[in-house]
Amino acid sequence: MTIKVLIADDHKLFRQGLIGLMKTREELVEVVGEAETGVEAVQLAEELHPDIILMDIYMPQMDGLQAAKEIRARFPEIAIVMLTSSDRDGHLYEAVKIGVAGYLLKNLDATDLFELLSGVTKGELAMTRAMAGKFLKAVANRMVDEGKGEQALSERELYVLRLVASGASNQEIADKSSISINTVKSHLKNILEKLQLDNRTQAATYALTHGLISPRDD
Repeated sequence: MTIKVLIADDHKLFRQGLIGLMKTREELVEVVGEAETGVEAVQLAEELHPDIILMDIYMPQMDGLQAAKEIRARFPEIAIVMLTSSDRDGHLYEAVKIGVAGYLLKNLDATDLFELLSGVTKGELAMTRAMAGKFLKAVANRMVDEGKGEQALSERELYVLRLVASGASNQEIADKSSISINTVKSHLKNILEKLQLDNRTQAATYALTHGLISPRDD
């Protein structure tokens, strides 16, 4: 089954180049549409319902982050991967708050791009190791600025947070903790509320950046 991709970028040459690249792996990806503004991206997301949207940050009428926020609110099942030509981390925190599935530089190697897109369909975060480092730093800095801390968490909640950061599913957490799935969900809800976070990705990032668990070596 091919991955349906929508490309949103205001530069026609870049879109054409990306479409040409995608055609070299037609067994893996299918470009179902292209948009040159954020407004068009939102409209086509509703009309075409792609699996993944490759979204440029800077676009007219509505920038990529605004468009991503609206699409995520209306169609949370659509994965959005932000594209940027700069490695500055100014937008990283806003992107993760929205819940994007990845953040990539436009000069990414084609092989890496296809591998990361495949990972997105499995729930993985599309981000190179170098960009992930910037991502973690940006999130950690913002959390410090906002005065968040793990001190408010109970020992059980800290244990659950560490398991979340290690990639454990709710069922795995329940099995390891000898508690029910509903109790796991209750702990996760409390963790997110106490740390003022929005989702599991942010919780895992928090645990990593605050030394609660060591990053796994690939």
